[in-house]
Amino acid sequence: MTTLQHDPLAPAGAFGPAVGLSCRECGHEVEPSARYACDQCFGPLEVRYAFGRVSRRQIEAGPGSLWRYAPLLPVPADPGDRPVDLAAGWTRLHRADRLAAELGLRRLWIKDDSGNPTHSFKDRVVAVALTAARTLGLTTVACASTGNLANAVAAAAARAGLRSVVLVPSDLEAGKIVTTAAYAGTLVAVDGSYDDVNRLCSEVAFDHEDWGFVNVTLRPFYAEGSKTVGFEVAEQLGWRLPEQVVVPVASGSLLTKVDKAWRELGELGLVEATPYRVFGAQASGCAPVAAAFDAGLDVVRPVKPDTIAKSLAIGNPADGPYAVELARATGGGVDAVTDDEIRAGIKLLAQTTGIFTETAGGVTTAVLAKLAARGDIHPAERVVLYITGEGLKTIDAARGTFDTHEIDASVDAFEAALPQAVAA
Repeated sequence: MTTLQHDPLAPAGAFGPAVGLSCRECGHEVEPSARYACDQCFGPLEVRYAFGRVSRRQIEAGPGSLWRYAPLLPVPADPGDRPVDLAAGWTRLHRADRLAAELGLRRLWIKDDSGNPTHSFKDRVVAVALTAARTLGLTTVACASTGNLANAVAAAAARAGLRSVVLVPSDLEAGKIVTTAAYAGTLVAVDGSYDDVNRLCSEVAFDHEDWGFVNVTLRPFYAEGSKTVGFEVAEQLGWRLPEQVVVPVASGSLLTKVDKAWRELGELGLVEATPYRVFGAQASGCAPVAAAFDAGLDVVRPVKPDTIAKSLAIGNPADGPYAVELARATGGGVDAVTDDEIRAGIKLLAQTTGIFTETAGGVTTAVLAKLAARGDIHPAERVVLYITGEGLKTIDAARGTFDTHEIDASVDAFEAALPQAVAA
């Protein structure tokens, strides 16, 4: 393993317990900085820590946001050194008994991240990425996005007084475009897929070294924000790990970071390191990770997305191989569902839990239903289903799947329609 290289943009101790970035492939290390690829083998970099003593009591005494886990994140220890954020995280964990009964399960929980400030889990990753941007002295933050990240970056940048530049596919849902533009950052719609947008961002990043591209140059920090989902689930379950979890897969990073969170909690003695199985969920119109898993491959072959689940429509997922590896290592899997199954998943979740989810949540719910029907989910073990966003973001996808009864404004018309409405 090589020694750390000094980077003048990384003030000593400015990243809390994070002591460097380490290549996942060759182990080469550098100081914390705005870089995402190893300069030795071009492998992905991730944050390396030297954790101090962290206790449950210390975490529980923290704020009702993801910052309660600051001792486990690459952020300054002093809250005053972090950018003004939107208090993301610490979202609800619901016991879902009616959905469990529908699927033949006994102990099911919904981790519902639609309660975040911009109504998706992306507020978590942005909070950590913008902290890194501020620490590194950057004044402009940018991203490639399928919609939710665009919302989160624009909103958090407005709050923190940073300039934002977000690039999205031009065919993105109108609601996500409007809710990004509202924060008055720079919004660029690109004629192409998310993979085209992401490639453009990677090229632009070389010409704007003073910008922080949250899911490119700041990706190691950005990805660490996903760990907070895993931390919260464990704490909300009474500092225990579930035996099974179903997570949506876009780039694959979320899946791997939930696992990283649980491993870190176990290594620090904050939870008992019990075994668990990790299941990934994709839309069949963009399922390169599921295809690789099914074929027994280690390489994830890119695909052209064609699905209503646009927030998961990444045809060339950066962390796809690691997601496949993790699913196999834990005894889990990666499955895909059709657009019709996604719509049915949205409806099933709403009717049994009162949670209206976006298409990504329809994917995870439909995959859970498929796993339960096949017997791949153990019915007696704890299961957590991760819902990443609010249904109002993708309302057109659910249009036409629910019944509405139109009547005249009279009691007679109401009474005449009532038997039909109750039967429906």
